[in-house]
Amino acid sequence: MNKRKFSWKDIPGWAVMLAIFGVLYMTGLHTEALGQVQRLLLATGIKNANMPDLEPTPSTPAVSVNSPMATAEMVGADFQLVDLNGKVVPFNSLKGKVVFMNIWATWCPPCIAEMPNIQKLYENVGSDKIAFVMLSVDAGGREKVKKFIAKKGFTFPVYMPASEMPQEFESPSIPTTFVISPEGKIVAKQMGMAEYDTKEVREYLQNLAKK
Repeated sequence: MNKRKFSWKDIPGWAVMLAIFGVLYMTGLHTEALGQVQRLLLATGIKNANMPDLEPTPSTPAVSVNSPMATAEMVGADFQLVDLNGKVVPFNSLKGKVVFMNIWATWCPPCIAEMPNIQKLYENVGSDKIAFVMLSVDAGGREKVKKFIAKKGFTFPVYMPASEMPQEFESPSIPTTFVISPEGKIVAKQMGMAEYDTKEVREYLQNLAKK
């Protein structure tokens, strides 16, 4: 009786995929691989940021510096950030600027997928009245995050929490992005990955910064 010769074609497709994913997982490359796939999804334009009231309405009155809104406490006023060089930055120091805050982590594929387009947004908005806060919630410490950012070549400001996360910024999933007005109020929130470097988002941030 002849023994049947082994053929790679006999291996089920699911087993091949499982083996590939296993190798990626063991080498730590699965996050990057999934991020690349999700980045292709963003490139299609079907996941553009869906912020409420993306276009500011002309009827919105300007905020006087003496108005209650202007003097109200900023959301997360007691929150403390620390940058990748160890400098502590009070979140309240950003009041008066539009804050684009993205909560992310190095182990999160959709976070990695959207970061290149956030980098482009950072480069393209061109206003010192718009502050970017890329807030890493990694548990591995600053050095891990610092190495990741350096490897990717990102130049947007990156921070980590230096105090307890304010309740207003809590989210069941990441990435989550908040836009905070110069008056210190959350005006938009996006849960999940999205394409932010669009004409609509750029104009929204720039118009908000002019108020």
